[in-house]
Amino acid sequence: MIVIFKNNANPEQVKQLCAGFEAQGLKIHNSEGEHTHLIGLIGDTSSVDIDLVRANDFVEDVKRVSEPYKKANRKFHPADTAVDVAGHTIGGGHFSVMAGPCSVESESQIVEVARDVQRSGAGILRGGAFKPRTSPYAFQGMRAEGLELLREARAATGLPIVTEIMNTEHVPLFADVDMIQVGARNMQNFELLKELGKLQTPVLLKRGLANTIEEFLMSAEYIMAGGNENVVLCERGIRTFETSMRNTLDISAVPMLKSKTHLPVVIDPSHAAGIAWMVEPLAMAAIAAGADGLMIEVHNDPPHAKSDGAQSLTPAQFDALMGKVKAASAFFGKAIN
Repeated sequence: MIVIFKNNANPEQVKQLCAGFEAQGLKIHNSEGEHTHLIGLIGDTSSVDIDLVRANDFVEDVKRVSEPYKKANRKFHPADTAVDVAGHTIGGGHFSVMAGPCSVESESQIVEVARDVQRSGAGILRGGAFKPRTSPYAFQGMRAEGLELLREARAATGLPIVTEIMNTEHVPLFADVDMIQVGARNMQNFELLKELGKLQTPVLLKRGLANTIEEFLMSAEYIMAGGNENVVLCERGIRTFETSMRNTLDISAVPMLKSKTHLPVVIDPSHAAGIAWMVEPLAMAAIAAGADGLMIEVHNDPPHAKSDGAQSLTPAQFDALMGKVKAASAFFGKAIN
């Protein structure tokens, strides 16, 4: 349920009303914008008398919300959310580019790529230390050592780092990671989502291979319900009957998500198709659709990459792409930071 207050609402009256709701066992989600002040009621609101609440002269309107996700719902938070990642802003009119290799392979590799993507304009360094792979025989990542190498790349460049977590046991290892990624396979690992909800570290949540928009938002709700509202959504392609590419980028998910949630939405064009030459057109489509950022795989030697070389751009290719990304994002009124 949402209660919208009039512009001249007395703060003390609002406080008393909220206290009454809390006495009924409801949680309050407060949202104050430049021209709007509203609260969202979370819990069993069936006993709340809408007409009685609306009768208060400082209340503009009262609405019931049918969607099961509340904190992630744009109705509860009309203004776009901006998520701060170690001083780098995603959303709220800012356009963010995260770039780096699929897997951390060595100190020289990750530091070299970090410097390359930074020079081209990327604001966050991505790199996998723990790698979920379809085959048990494939490279699984450098794990804790990979995290340490990411920290070294951060020290060398100043770029915040985002990297994927696999399970709850690894949470202590990610204590100083700037942004924690939840991969597509873990989107509905609810125990992991609940643990991340106890942190304040920003979370990049990727959509599952075969999950609906509502399921995606419900996973974000798990994190936010725990108290961590620093969530960024990532559309990375879904499983369809098409076989000419790795996945099918659901570009329609961007405007749909934007209509339903206030959370930032970024696109991963690398995983979407799994083909390097498709990254550029998909990235341009993402910007035009209203995305708040991109996540792009860049490797200094793609043919010899230990994972996902076929979809990785070289530093030179990434630099050329960034020229177009900067121009396109500026055209749509978003500044790259």
